[in-house]
Amino acid sequence: MSLPPFHAAYAAGSDWSSALEHALRQLPAGAGAQSNLGIVYFSDQFSSAADALLARLRRATGVHEWIGASAVGVLGNAGAALDAGGISLMLAQLPADSFRVFSGRRPVPRDFQPWAAIVHGDPHTADMAELVQDMTSKLRGETLAGGLASARATALQVAGDVLSGGMSGAVFNEEVQFVTGVSQGCVPLPGHWRVTRSRDNLIESIDARSALEVFRQAAGPALGADLRRAVRNVQVGLTDGPEDRRLFAVRRIVGVDVRGGKLALADNIEQGQHILFVRQDDDSARDDLGHMLEELRDACPSPPRGGIYVSCLARGGALFERDETEIEMIADVFGDMPLTGFFSAGEIVGNRLFGMTGALTLFL
Repeated sequence: MSLPPFHAAYAAGSDWSSALEHALRQLPAGAGAQSNLGIVYFSDQFSSAADALLARLRRATGVHEWIGASAVGVLGNAGAALDAGGISLMLAQLPADSFRVFSGRRPVPRDFQPWAAIVHGDPHTADMAELVQDMTSKLRGETLAGGLASARATALQVAGDVLSGGMSGAVFNEEVQFVTGVSQGCVPLPGHWRVTRSRDNLIESIDARSALEVFRQAAGPALGADLRRAVRNVQVGLTDGPEDRRLFAVRRIVGVDVRGGKLALADNIEQGQHILFVRQDDDSARDDLGHMLEELRDACPSPPRGGIYVSCLARGGALFERDETEIEMIADVFGDMPLTGFFSAGEIVGNRLFGMTGALTLFL
């Protein structure tokens, strides 16, 4: 009897060796023998043992090619946990010669024509947004998905070897097809504006008005009168123009200069940038995730074979009731589909680097 082409396992624990053995025991006999690509996400608490962990995975499964990343939390079918030790892995049986693992040390061969890619990046690489756009331009299908590794210290990636810095992952030809959906976890508020004066991460004026004045207007009378609550629940969405109200990149407001009328963001912002304001809370996050999952299900021509879920590290229990909420919602729509994933420092979909989102990639 043949096995399904994808298998996933998840295990929590404070010791990497015990957690890995627990995860490996969940895989059916023979899963490794038929698989040719492995994906692994491991707690940053295990980073010092990353080389040993990868070596053990290869010995136990027989799968040589692995990609993945460290994270402050990992997730899978059996659970999800931020700030806790854990390992999540997936084995995939893909068509022979349909993919190549790559990194800065291991470029994509010139004779391989990439259609799509699953990637992981370094959160401290200054030009990561540009790297994402460049990578997408090299894919004939312009299909890119993944996320930035996360860690309390050095964020690690796996791409054949354990490494750090830049971008790595696997590129695929047209024989491997997948689709990705993005949940922003927030709802756009009415209005659209343009930054007319900025400096580094400070927005000084919007549409030639005080940035704080526009923020209060967008937040509405109740929130606008309570700046502390407004900053917790209203964020800035970066857009390409007035018509872009779905795929915006969220930037958290980290401070308000009441006297100067300025807003401070968690990242630099350019003068002339189109923006909107978005409301983020448990209810809007649930609604948006549920809507995205239904759209993604309807976009699948057949039941997906496996999935990767990349959730911002600021989501989980900090946004929902529990760290497992998103996993449970995915299971409600897609059942017991093999699933792996992690809590990231940034989510990659298409040619964009997002923040505060949840991105689900489904292999068809």
